[in-house]
Amino acid sequence: MITNKVCGVLFFCIIFTGVVFTGHTQVDQGELERNQAQVRFLNYEGPHARIESREQIRQIGAGLGQAARGGQTQVGARNRYFVIHVVSAPDGNKLDADIFGLGPDTGVDHIRNLRTIIQGYLQEAYNYSASDALLLAGYITVYNAVYRGNWDYFTGRYKQAVIGYLNPQQSAGISIRFDEWPGRTLMLIPLGIGGLSAIDTSAISDDRVVEELRKADDMGLEQRRDMVDLKEREADEAEKRASDQRADIRREEQAIADDRARLEREQQQTAQDRRQLEEDRASGTVTPQDAARREEEIARRESETDQRAGELDRREEELVLQREEAARQEQFAEDKSEEAQRDREGIATDQQTLIDQGDSGEPLGIIAVTIERSDATLGRPIILNTATGKELRRSPLDTVYARTVTFTGGKVLAVAGENRGNGAVRLIEISSRTLEMVKQGDDDIHPNSLIWMNGNDLYAITVNLADSTLYLGRFNTDLVLQAKSRITVHTNASVSVQQGTLITQKADGVAVLLDPVNLTEKN
Repeated sequence: MITNKVCGVLFFCIIFTGVVFTGHTQVDQGELERNQAQVRFLNYEGPHARIESREQIRQIGAGLGQAARGGQTQVGARNRYFVIHVVSAPDGNKLDADIFGLGPDTGVDHIRNLRTIIQGYLQEAYNYSASDALLLAGYITVYNAVYRGNWDYFTGRYKQAVIGYLNPQQSAGISIRFDEWPGRTLMLIPLGIGGLSAIDTSAISDDRVVEELRKADDMGLEQRRDMVDLKEREADEAEKRASDQRADIRREEQAIADDRARLEREQQQTAQDRRQLEEDRASGTVTPQDAARREEEIARRESETDQRAGELDRREEELVLQREEAARQEQFAEDKSEEAQRDREGIATDQQTLIDQGDSGEPLGIIAVTIERSDATLGRPIILNTATGKELRRSPLDTVYARTVTFTGGKVLAVAGENRGNGAVRLIEISSRTLEMVKQGDDDIHPNSLIWMNGNDLYAITVNLADSTLYLGRFNTDLVLQAKSRITVHTNASVSVQQGTLITQKADGVAVLLDPVNLTEKN
């Protein structure tokens, strides 16, 4: 007997213990613009018509980074992904930046993929390792979401050359909504002093950003530890640069002193030769021709020693600059080390908080679906506390057709997605633990379709997107199509199996009998 796994309220009695908490993200856009709410990215969570590998996605940013490393200051295409490298004369403590833009034709719809693109850029442009680049990409997106629309912050923090590429109407930063990214995103990547500090980690991990990370269920501890590790390595690298510079300075100081002493001896000898020439002229012991020759030689030597003295003066002026740079590197190392220590202390406090909270154990949970708009058919899976009804976990998926959620053989299946951009409506499997999508089918499903189960077979209405024709499909629980009807079916067709026969409706609404295995029409 076939069972229609559909319920209007959708409370499903699958109980879990030891629910694992992760931070998912959501916020009211108006509140975000005022920088008062939690930064929670609203991504497209569902099937895709075209699936690119992580490496293919990373290569988008890597190509931009390779061009930037080659010296280009504007790379990419303005209608898609592009970067503007802006470095200008010092202006107090204001920052230079790379402006990472998303043009109107970009198709990225998940913050995970956007971070992968930025990761590729940072790897190629600044030679960061894959792990450091991904860490920085995560912080960069949160940073730009925290300060999106805060024009006073950006104008006060960045040089005018950077601000000149921005405007209040197309705010710097990034929206939390993926559908607001194309053509409306200019992320600022603050630039530092080079090497591991090519990106200014202090700016992108300031108190506002850390406070957002702390709002996650795990308080962002892993990301924050990784950032502390990076900052400590920055401090070590800066200290080594300063030490190397100090050694170079000492060698140059000694070399200049040796050259000065040598020059002074030569100058003394030249002065003595000039005095002797004057004495010889006065005594008449030198011919005019010999005097002229000796005068020319002395003048040449005086000119050479003057040039060398000038060169030594320039080298000493350069030493002043090198000493200042070494002092800046030392101060940077000291400041970065202190900053890392403060961050580490904050992490230790938050880690103890989580340990204390964990003493009470994890409550039982039950899967449900919440419809977030009154006129919507799409919903979001959640886990509720069975004793209190309190929400324990919220799925990142918000494109699940609420009436299709089906439980079979320990799996959670549903129809999900939207036919826009690179999105698609497909059969999906949802993790019963994390509520994330773990698998998607390859066949386009009609948004009106339910899921009908018959033993280990499931049926759904497929759609040919080229001409909008509808067919009935039989799938296994791995979401692989096993058979498809030759007849087209009605947009609101139903399915039932009785006495070994499947009953549904043709496109014209007339009932029809099909073989439940191969979906051919019965005579």
